[in-house]
Amino acid sequence: MTRVLVVEDDPQLVRALVLNLRARHYGVDAAPDGATALRLAAARQPDVVLLDLGLPDMDGIDVIKGLRGWSRVPILVLSARQASDEKVTALDAGADDYVTKPFSVNELLARLRAAVRRTEVVPAGPAETLVETEDFTLDLLAKRAVRDGRDVRLTPTEWHLLEILVTSPGRLITQKHLLKEVWGVSQSSKTHYLRVYMAQLRRKLERDPSHPRYLITEPGMGYRFER
Repeated sequence: MTRVLVVEDDPQLVRALVLNLRARHYGVDAAPDGATALRLAAARQPDVVLLDLGLPDMDGIDVIKGLRGWSRVPILVLSARQASDEKVTALDAGADDYVTKPFSVNELLARLRAAVRRTEVVPAGPAETLVETEDFTLDLLAKRAVRDGRDVRLTPTEWHLLEILVTSPGRLITQKHLLKEVWGVSQSSKTHYLRVYMAQLRRKLERDPSHPRYLITEPGMGYRFER
């Protein structure tokens, strides 16, 4: 049974989440504050954490940092904070995803399932470097992209950016992380680099670049690769 730790101080929302999760056969623990959350996480070893940022005893960011000191458990933030810098701060602290309140329960459950799946995926070994979609195939070892039976030429920078995304499928990768990894910079003023290169990748790989299926933008936060 997948165990979920719900960290939320709104009793009504906690009840709704617990009911929906248990109805789908999840094991659920609930914590009304950060200190209780950290104790429960250590004692119960949840498979995923749903975390509100506005807790009565500490900021949710501190809970993320506390968990990341010893655990890689997926953390999905549930917050009414909608500012981009708030979202980026949470993701950079170690959160895996960010869902803005109010949210659809179905969307939340889909993201929860995706987070759990990512923890179950065995990291690709030297012989497991093929990424296949309905529209293109990537051989990460040979650095070869094929679409409609034809090789697609990608620059070294495009490959580097694409590799970071496709090796963490479904995970939101922040602009700051991509800028640092690919260009060695993290200044927000350089985000035009990302826009230009993502547009090029979509043009080369997506069936409909204006409505991408695989290379998804999370406005103000970053990008994710979806199969």
